[in-house]
Amino acid sequence: MRDIQSLDIPNKIPKKDADVLPENTVITSSEIPTTLVDASDFECSLCMRLFYEPVTTPCGHTFCLKCLERCLDHNPHCPLCKEKLSEFLASRTYKKTVLTEELIVRYLPEELSERKKVYEDEMKELSNLNKDVPIFVCTMAFPTIPCPLHVFEPRYRLMIRRCMETGTKQFGMCLADELKGFADHGCILEIRDVKFFPDGRSVVDTVGVRRFRVLSHGQRDGYNTANIEYLEDKKVEGPEYEELVRLHDSVYDQAVAWFTSLKDNMKVQILNHFGSMPGKEPEPQSNPSGPAWYWWLLAVLPLENRAQLAILAMTSLKDRLIAIRRVLIFVTRKRPR
Repeated sequence: MRDIQSLDIPNKIPKKDADVLPENTVITSSEIPTTLVDASDFECSLCMRLFYEPVTTPCGHTFCLKCLERCLDHNPHCPLCKEKLSEFLASRTYKKTVLTEELIVRYLPEELSERKKVYEDEMKELSNLNKDVPIFVCTMAFPTIPCPLHVFEPRYRLMIRRCMETGTKQFGMCLADELKGFADHGCILEIRDVKFFPDGRSVVDTVGVRRFRVLSHGQRDGYNTANIEYLEDKKVEGPEYEELVRLHDSVYDQAVAWFTSLKDNMKVQILNHFGSMPGKEPEPQSNPSGPAWYWWLLAVLPLENRAQLAILAMTSLKDRLIAIRRVLIFVTRKRPR
């Protein structure tokens, strides 16, 4: 019988660029020759790049954290073996695979540095709040007014997560448009809180921040984007300002009278959804978007979205006050006595 040591046992095929190890080289458990380590051994099967923030599923497969999250937006199964990951998704405790990360840090520092730069460049690009701003196409939103959202579509799950990851916590809200995809004007929303359901859906608590005009339409990874410019009211002085203050105070009093005259059940519905009417501000031009009470009133009045959108786009507080006064007169006359 031949000595078992003389048998030719197939070894791992050496990497193309690896040097041949000298004879009698002893490999200890604490030392791995760098020639045996190749970046392709630590490649995410989803993005085909070096693992970044690697996480391992209960079924034993490793992916970049962001890659796995994006896959789970569409399907609660492992991208490789298709094992169900509903419980893993529900826990939302995606802990990094420490050993994999330590090996990459130790043996592939240059590749990791390049991979980190790619990630940081992507985050920087996503953080721009003028160019390629993410757009949620759904409903009307107004400055200072809360806008709760139920997010279930995979594209918007990704969009909301990116807004949180970049730290901007902001995105645009626009009405749908049959020809362009979404309207030419909208409102930036700021995320105040996100609550996740076990299946990946979420309820996002947002509030309107400022208005914008769309300069160009675009798309990124399934959701809409836009290059935008922000809208601010044109300030007036002298006699025009005095006239504006009188108009502002008059319309505010008219709005309070209208709300007070509503039936109790209607008031309760409005208060539960939009909160109390903001008080009158001493300086109507202090906010670039105008007084908060105005947007509250525009949100609660029975107006079609297109009419609300036209008012949202106005950069003259005087014109907006005149427009809302006409609406108040109309709804007051139409209300049954």
